[in-house]
Amino acid sequence: MNMQLCTRWGDAIDPNHVLAEYPRPHMIRSQYTIMNGYWDYSIDKSDAVPQVYDGRILVPFSPESALSGVNRILQPDEYLHYHKEIYLAEKPDDHRLLIHFGAVDQIAGIYVNHILVGSHSGGYLPFSFDITGFVAAGQNSIDVLVKDYSDTSYFARGKQKLDRGGMFYQAQSGIWKTVWTEWVPQHYIIDVRLLPSYDEGKIKIIVLDNQSENLPVHIEIISDGQLLSAHDFLSNQRADISIPGFISWTPETPHLYDVRITMGHDQIVSYFAMRKYSVGKDSKGIPRFMLNNKPYFHNGLLDQGYWPDGLLTAPCDEALIYDIQTMKDLGFNMIRKHIKIEPERWYCHCDRLGMLVWQDMINGGREYHMNFVCALPNKLMWTGHFIKDNLYHAFARQDKEGRDDYYKELKEMIDCLYNFPSISVWVPFNEGWGQFDAGEASRCVRKWDPSRLIDEASGWFDQFGGDMFSIHNYWRPLKIRPKRRVVALTEYGGYSYRMTGHSFCEEIYGYKDFKSPEDLTAGYKGLIERDILPNIRNGLSAAVYTQVSDVEEEVNGILTYDRECMKLDAGTVKELNQRIYEEFAGCI
Repeated sequence: MNMQLCTRWGDAIDPNHVLAEYPRPHMIRSQYTIMNGYWDYSIDKSDAVPQVYDGRILVPFSPESALSGVNRILQPDEYLHYHKEIYLAEKPDDHRLLIHFGAVDQIAGIYVNHILVGSHSGGYLPFSFDITGFVAAGQNSIDVLVKDYSDTSYFARGKQKLDRGGMFYQAQSGIWKTVWTEWVPQHYIIDVRLLPSYDEGKIKIIVLDNQSENLPVHIEIISDGQLLSAHDFLSNQRADISIPGFISWTPETPHLYDVRITMGHDQIVSYFAMRKYSVGKDSKGIPRFMLNNKPYFHNGLLDQGYWPDGLLTAPCDEALIYDIQTMKDLGFNMIRKHIKIEPERWYCHCDRLGMLVWQDMINGGREYHMNFVCALPNKLMWTGHFIKDNLYHAFARQDKEGRDDYYKELKEMIDCLYNFPSISVWVPFNEGWGQFDAGEASRCVRKWDPSRLIDEASGWFDQFGGDMFSIHNYWRPLKIRPKRRVVALTEYGGYSYRMTGHSFCEEIYGYKDFKSPEDLTAGYKGLIERDILPNIRNGLSAAVYTQVSDVEEEVNGILTYDRECMKLDAGTVKELNQRIYEEFAGCI
């Protein structure tokens, strides 16, 4: 029997103020309306507007989650309907009204006053529509029609599974990130691109406008509340701005520069950091990750980003911060965001608090052949390096539509998250789950964003590209030697301890089971001393422990699923992390 766990933040939710912060940290406007809160909903097998709704759902929590108030799983042959009335006191002639959706899983049609204004496919990324021509002063209706095939089709789905269990979790559907509207001028900013050029001491800025008219733009750069400089240039053209005597961003010194951008009657606030990710060699000629041209050890954790009461949606901003800050307090400097794209505020908190991010792309494809993609390489790890990933059926990627969607959404993910300085690595594929043509994916990522590193095929189906030799190791003593690429242990550990009263179910999924926090801590200490510390001298340059928190049957987190208990001894973890950094400093 499963136990419905709650978090302290979920228990304290005010339905009238749900995730009320402005959700897009790199394009903050002052005039906006958060549309989270209660909407009408219905689930049925018809795409027609319901005559009567089933009840109310608390947006942006999916109907499968406890916080939504629905607790019902949407099936692939069903439709999810949302309805909300909004009142507009006036409709200014000189402004446009935009509606933004942080994410809707998987396929959404957006209707305003019963007219379709647009549709979107892909369950993890934001989209927007200009609804000016569809609204009037007074009462207006917003309807969202959702279809979600979950893991029964080729769409990107991450860890979601209708028949959850083991390393796959409860599927969810519908709106699961913030919905908001904002009035903008007729000519408005649609995007800003911020690229630090560390070696030149410059920030390169492109401001895109909605009509591509090369309009005058005024930019002010601010540090610690003080105006550093002001510049004028044109939209859609790059401005290279010098930052004399700049302060470097690192996890230890996460300095951010604020930017105020004005274009006509539109003004946004954004920020950037001066930092550089690259690969170089240490004093012994061993390839290492570099941060700001210096060797830097990426010491992190796998993070699924699931919550017992909200599933993919954290109950509030404070909950997002808690996970990041707790891991930083333990001495980790990196989080690998595992096949989930978080709300943009999560990345902003990593920027602000000082936490490197490895960002996974969402996996898709048909049902995986688990004996092929997991059992075989786990037993005979060397086999993965000799299997080509153009075997589409073997990797469950036989649908050309799914492969095309992958590249479209990969580009959209990079565009969406490009400005966040904490993101250091893109991870196109994980453990062969829907992997295909990884070399081509890496070439695309390098073209779209040459400023970051690439873990091309995390795990074992290595196609010899990207910036690192990526290892997942849960079963064997680790023995490595320097290679042409940087050597990274991109998953390890997964040590389990089920804490009574703080676990989702009685089943246990992990890679080594312990019966007490003391035994778990001793096992963790032995693992670090056996596999991590000795291999740093041999070229190990990153380590990603599984994982931040328990998730459903997976009880291998440092934190319990409800975030109430830390299962490892904090002092021991801090001490071991310090030893890792000292060992690395002593051999580079």
